[in-house]
Amino acid sequence: MSGQATLPTFPSLTVATPRLQIRQLTVADAATVAEVFADKQTQRWLPVRPDHGEFDALAWCTEDAAAHRSRGDGDHYGVVRREDDTLVGCLWTTHTDWRSRVTEVAYAVAPHARGFGLAAEAVDALAIALLLEHGFQRVELRVAPGNVASRRVAEKAGFTYEGLLRNAGHLHTGRVDLEVWSLVTADLR
Repeated sequence: MSGQATLPTFPSLTVATPRLQIRQLTVADAATVAEVFADKQTQRWLPVRPDHGEFDALAWCTEDAAAHRSRGDGDHYGVVRREDDTLVGCLWTTHTDWRSRVTEVAYAVAPHARGFGLAAEAVDALAIALLLEHGFQRVELRVAPGNVASRRVAEKAGFTYEGLLRNAGHLHTGRVDLEVWSLVTADLR
């Protein structure tokens, strides 16, 4: 025996709200995912340098998501508007700590779908499913202080601001502080 415990795979899940369905991404989602991540506003807040190379949306939707899930790190999801079955954004879980039952959620929304509360609704639904159905104890959001829209998403999704992690993140423009927001099981009572 090597003495190392095998990490569980990330739970496969689908979550629905009256307006949205959150589901695993498919090959058919790749073109829309590429558009979401190519948006200048989205790129402004992602930790990827523009000169890093072209974003591979097909891999993000398929093999990257499968590898992420099988390692127990997290998963990649599509946010689908139910009224017209349109993919309007992406969610992903990352930095999962199975011992503490903690994971982080991140998201990106298509420009045409911003301003309607879809990100907050999707983040809230995913976080609640992780807490109540999959035994997580804490779900985090980390937000660069200048990202006012993401701060609003955290507030509307019911997350609590906990503080500032100094110089803890990076964007394509360089190092940044990160606000930590959390939702824990006790918040749902």
